[in-house]
Amino acid sequence: MSISQFTQEDYEQIAREYADLKAAARKRCANEHEVEQIQKAYEFANEAHKNVRRRSGEPYMLHPIAVAKIVVSDIGLGYKSIVAALLHDVVEDTAFTVEDISGMFGEKIASLVDGLTKIKTVLDNHDKINKDEAEYSRSMQAENFKRILLTLNDDARVVLIKLADRLHNCRTIEFMPEYKRDKILSETMFIFIPLAHRLGLYEVKSEMENIWLRFKEPDAYNEIQTLINRDISDREAAIDSFIEPIDNALSNAGFSYEIKKRLKSPYSIWHKMTTKNVTFEQVYDLYAIRIIFDANENTTSKDMERDQCYHIFSIITGLYRYKPDRVRDWVKHPKSNGYEALHVTLLSDNGIWIEVQIRTRRMDDIAEKGIAAHWAYKREGYSSEDASEIDMWLNKVKEIIVNPDVNALELLDIVHNDLVSTDIVVFTPKGEQKSIVKGATALDFAYQIHSQIGNTAIAAKVNMKLVPLSYVLKTGDVVEIITSEDEHPKKDWLQFLQTRQAKSFVMDYFKTDKSAVILMGKMSLEDKFKEAGIKANEQLLRRLASATGQKNIEDLQFRYALGLVSFDTLRDVATSLAIQQPTKWYKSIFGGSSKPEHVSPKKNRSDYIIGSTKDKHKYVLASCCQPIAGDSVLGFLSPDGTITVHKKTCEKAQSLASKYGDWIVMPQWPDSENQSYVVRISIKGVDRVGLLNEITRCISLVMEVNIKRLSLGTDKGLFDGSIDVNVQNKEVLELLMKKLKNIDGVKSVMRLDL
Repeated sequence: MSISQFTQEDYEQIAREYADLKAAARKRCANEHEVEQIQKAYEFANEAHKNVRRRSGEPYMLHPIAVAKIVVSDIGLGYKSIVAALLHDVVEDTAFTVEDISGMFGEKIASLVDGLTKIKTVLDNHDKINKDEAEYSRSMQAENFKRILLTLNDDARVVLIKLADRLHNCRTIEFMPEYKRDKILSETMFIFIPLAHRLGLYEVKSEMENIWLRFKEPDAYNEIQTLINRDISDREAAIDSFIEPIDNALSNAGFSYEIKKRLKSPYSIWHKMTTKNVTFEQVYDLYAIRIIFDANENTTSKDMERDQCYHIFSIITGLYRYKPDRVRDWVKHPKSNGYEALHVTLLSDNGIWIEVQIRTRRMDDIAEKGIAAHWAYKREGYSSEDASEIDMWLNKVKEIIVNPDVNALELLDIVHNDLVSTDIVVFTPKGEQKSIVKGATALDFAYQIHSQIGNTAIAAKVNMKLVPLSYVLKTGDVVEIITSEDEHPKKDWLQFLQTRQAKSFVMDYFKTDKSAVILMGKMSLEDKFKEAGIKANEQLLRRLASATGQKNIEDLQFRYALGLVSFDTLRDVATSLAIQQPTKWYKSIFGGSSKPEHVSPKKNRSDYIIGSTKDKHKYVLASCCQPIAGDSVLGFLSPDGTITVHKKTCEKAQSLASKYGDWIVMPQWPDSENQSYVVRISIKGVDRVGLLNEITRCISLVMEVNIKRLSLGTDKGLFDGSIDVNVQNKEVLELLMKKLKNIDGVKSVMRLDL
């Protein structure tokens, strides 16, 4: 932020943006008093932020106005949230206090502003850490996310306003330095995008995803956007002709409705292409239409709404052929974020697969506004007697975040995994349906039924076949748990259990004899440290406990004994801690070893050349994403000077950046062409005589690229396989893939992770 006098043009721009906000907000206000409160908040904030500018040079006041617009238009919150959004930076950035806000706008609005201020304070100050107490930036970032989630316990509107704030920051992220941009985008992908999804804010989620892709993989984003624009112009008439018979049929059936066209977002297309290993042309659900209908006036229950959805389903599937395996009934079984709709994919007369989404007006409101609309309908008495999925999820999150046994670092991973997880449906032997997280084991299922069943489980029968407790369940499995009164939890169960609830029950069992477990952990740790040449005195152990989020040394030893903290982690943390201390302290831990030189990432974050030996850094290309010269990359500078280089889109990099954001550096690829990289490409197509010879000739003779490994197979006239090649950079790889695609019979060529 900077201070400079506003011009007349600045004042006019602020007034225009506020006029748009006020027009949108008026529709959400119940009376004139609420409109007056919004006006009062605007005038107050506008004066407080007078002559203050953002990095972009725009008046700072445009930011809270934009956040308030998102709050009302994209999330659908009411006047108190709009007022809080307008005021959300006042306490942090000016001399005004929460008490001042309370006196002017009331206690509830003040509490919302207070919650947002506390979050922002931790965000902005997580650099200011006390190294002597071993509070790393990673744990401070984790504490920040914990603070955000804790507000769910008080008022979830704080989280929703924070999401609006993050979305607007993403919209203006181009004005940030690159390292800061990557940190913010990684945090956004790791926590905020999954959180928006779980809360049903699809438009917010989708926009943040597209911004993420635009800056992380600009070439891929621009290419997909170009292909979308070309495809739209080619198929606009075909989509309209597909809709026409549906329009006529619904009108004849007496429905009051509207039909909207929807196009898959660039990020969704890119994600499908990279995860499913398909080309743009193979993304079948590129287009969708939404049928949004008004439920009959005498419809008073979700069951009757469901019947009307099925009626429309029968009408449109009578017009077009549909894919049975692509039917998604989220009317009968809503998603955990409250989303309800009936999806079906139809084949148009032009041979295009088009997804059709069937919703009532109420369902569409919840799909567009998420949790805010869910609460609104709940207040109107529309919800069923049973707790909705979204309420149950919120309660589960609240249980996790107030659990004293869960530290901030664990919470970050637990909540991330929970946010991105999907549920599967399994059955008891009596046919009772149970939902459980995808990837859960038979033992997780046992603990979900009852803690005693889990504690005494010895095996399971899945679909009448005997399986171990570590068996990973699949949708539709019929699961029976076999128990024995003499059985009890085993330490190694913690290595394959997936659900937090099940792990907690096992931990509780071992707490009954905690002292014995601690002693076992203490002895094992002493031996491991001795082998590693580390003198683990009480001071170091205390700092290790603090750095890994444990309450004390005993908790550290307890969790280590159970395999919940690895020795590799403790050794790395011990090294990091020792490097931050004076040389004398370092040598007291590592004996006569010389202390490694550490270069702070604050100095010239872009002044790192991958592979250079001049800057005394060791460069490691991450094995998880296998970056090659030309890829968009970021690096993590560890305290011992090692820089690990990841592709910007690497999932592990997102996780690391959400915890180690202050260690991000922006390494550059060297100009040298002496280095080569092994890359795996997938190749598919229609088999013919001489095709393999043509493929290898193109690679070896035309492109002069060395083949390291080749694996191709044919089945029913089609071929599918992979080739490992040595390339100098991304440019050579892309040219090779382009030439392979031009070979007659080759239908797709994709880069794969090794």
